[in-house]
Amino acid sequence: MTVKAVANGRYQVERTLGHGGMAVVYLARDAELGRQVALKLLAQNLADGGEFRKRFVREARLAARLSHPNVVQVYDAGEDERLPFIVMEYVPGQTLAQLLAHRGKLPAPEAASLVRQAALGLQHAHDAGLVHRDVKPQNLLLRDDGVLKIADFGIARAAESSRLTKLGTVLGTAAYLAPEQALGGEVGPPADIYSLGAVLYELLAERPPYEFSSLAELAEKQRSGAILPVRDLEPAVPDELEAVVMRCLARDPDFRPASAREVADSLALEPETAELPTAGGATVPPQARISRIRAGGSWLWIAVAVLFGAVALGLGLAGIGGGGGSSSRRPTPPRVQPIPLGATPAEEARNLSRWLRRYSR
Repeated sequence: MTVKAVANGRYQVERTLGHGGMAVVYLARDAELGRQVALKLLAQNLADGGEFRKRFVREARLAARLSHPNVVQVYDAGEDERLPFIVMEYVPGQTLAQLLAHRGKLPAPEAASLVRQAALGLQHAHDAGLVHRDVKPQNLLLRDDGVLKIADFGIARAAESSRLTKLGTVLGTAAYLAPEQALGGEVGPPADIYSLGAVLYELLAERPPYEFSSLAELAEKQRSGAILPVRDLEPAVPDELEAVVMRCLARDPDFRPASAREVADSLALEPETAELPTAGGATVPPQARISRIRAGGSWLWIAVAVLFGAVALGLGLAGIGGGGGSSSRRPTPPRVQPIPLGATPAEEARNLSRWLRRYSR
């Protein structure tokens, strides 16, 4: 069939957006609703294959259950001349793969902001019982206004459904596969978290965590090799952000963050004056620098303990120096108020700064 119109002419194809292993995506116009959509058609050579056809249809049914600002919305699904199709939200912009190719490594705040959006979208999918299983820069779409959306739940599965992946059969792109996924093992939300860490690593370092020439070499490196810390490749990356990346890339799923929500919380941002460019070359409102991660926030309380000690020592010395003899009365030390707790690491840091200005005079 010639792809000019689909579903009795409702969706009129305008141009090709991209090709994938299973399907071709077109920009089309929904004549009934008067809007642009992304029309995904199963590749002609796969349309007659029972397994691929079932997987493609399942994509539509699973993805249609999701409704989140950071997930591409599915509008419709059906068949046209026995060719299955899915109608999705059209996302004007570019993929993170294209962004990397154009700009190279990204500043830490920008990379963290993008991956945080992806983590929020993944958490929504995980809450619905879905695992993406193919998180990679090519499937992360950056809209022109800076909003990131996860696309292609084509090989996702319901967590409670039977697995299609058999031993030795690996779905997804190898560079972003979790170790358990590369070995054909159980694939759950922790695998998506690993892949998200691999994406963040590449955004910061301009290369994936492992470099390899075959799947067997990747499996061997994941089993026995060490990942080069991000800061060895890009020293400007904050320690806290490197810690998030390396936790996501832990070999043992139990050592990774417990959820995509935890990843998102670790990448929470604070206002800053710098503006970050978006896919269309415009700027979005002031983005943010990396906030101190709550899980690794012991630095603040260590600093507080040291400062308390310093203040106490200073007050003690002042008392000793003020006494001229044994009969001299020691001055009453000033009452030191505790540092007020803050709702966020940023607020805690500001409270600490105010406390120091007040009691270090």
